[in-house]
Amino acid sequence: MAGKLEGLTADSRLVSLDALRGFTVLAMIIVNVPGSWSHVYSPLLHSHWHGATPTDLVFPFFLFIVGVSIALAFERQLDQGKSKKELVKKVLVRALKIFTLGIFLWMFPKFDLGNIRIPGVLQRISIVFLACSLLYIYGDWKAQVKWAVGLLVGYWAIMTFVPVPIDDVIQQALSTGETLRSGGMVTVDGIRKVGEGLIAANYEPGTNMESWLDRRLVPGRLWEKTWDPEGFLSTFPAIGTGIAGMLTGRLLLSKLDSDKKVIWLFVAGFSAFVAGNVFDWFFPINKHIWTSSYVLYAAGLAAMSLAFFVWLVDVQGKVSWTKLGVIFGSNAVVAYVLHGVILKLLALANIPLRSGFFDGLVAVGVPEKLSSLIWALFYSLVICFIPVYFLYKKKVFIKL
Repeated sequence: MAGKLEGLTADSRLVSLDALRGFTVLAMIIVNVPGSWSHVYSPLLHSHWHGATPTDLVFPFFLFIVGVSIALAFERQLDQGKSKKELVKKVLVRALKIFTLGIFLWMFPKFDLGNIRIPGVLQRISIVFLACSLLYIYGDWKAQVKWAVGLLVGYWAIMTFVPVPIDDVIQQALSTGETLRSGGMVTVDGIRKVGEGLIAANYEPGTNMESWLDRRLVPGRLWEKTWDPEGFLSTFPAIGTGIAGMLTGRLLLSKLDSDKKVIWLFVAGFSAFVAGNVFDWFFPINKHIWTSSYVLYAAGLAAMSLAFFVWLVDVQGKVSWTKLGVIFGSNAVVAYVLHGVILKLLALANIPLRSGFFDGLVAVGVPEKLSSLIWALFYSLVICFIPVYFLYKKKVFIKL
């Protein structure tokens, strides 16, 4: 097994990547379905603003894996002689399916067009997949590096130096020192006027350039009332996360021997992690606005995690523990969609399974936060596991 990675080609399948994808989707589900949002362990919540918790790493890990998968999949198809025009057609269709599915998941089951939210997790995945796929098909690794650097530096420059026009939200923040988000009013510090109708560039909630553009350009409902974490401008650095994954995929497909691949993957990941922490001094790590430092920080941790998985699974041959991840990873998007649909169906049928489970545990003396976590584990490892395990056993792999 020690030499397995040396012979990796575009036709090979990395069990380590499948497992990491599955465990990432499983983590997505767990953090999305606590028994009670009032009782959650802090690592299972997103950071309030600047900084990052383990939960803040889940989404960028998935986008990073999307990038790795693009490199492996498209290299195989290009080797098979498929035309770029044919590949682009498939990319467009798949991206549209994923985006539409994201809209469906938001609207189901009421389909209230007056409350529609256009951005979302699946929608961002579809855009990143589309952009990265086109860049992989038509560009080499040098072009991908240039695009990644351009996106991250450009986003930093816009957020740091471009004054923000004053609208009603910013005017309220200037008057009261607060702005609205989904949890209520939050304090905004240090914003100041720099001219007629403008405030200085800033990274504060609701008053930064990303938030202002969301209010101007994004139709429908915004998740945070005055901006959206999957909004317009922050999608550009998110593409950088996908590019980091594509470059990782190119490394895995290189002619280096197994040990060198793992070492270089870990070194590259650690370097990105350090760079992200240094960049944090100038552009704070922040998932809500997907800062450039956050891209480097999260991509670095994702690369090091993949390096460990590759070494343990594909080099050392330790595969028995990966089965749960592989099952979820084999139908990752299906698992994510099911976790939302099942909850909504239970609510539609007026079946209080979630609250009953949580309240029952609390009634017998289980601490509230632990009860909330136990429900999340039960829901993901039992209720969501059953359908994806059935698909896996039947060898049904739904590719959107």
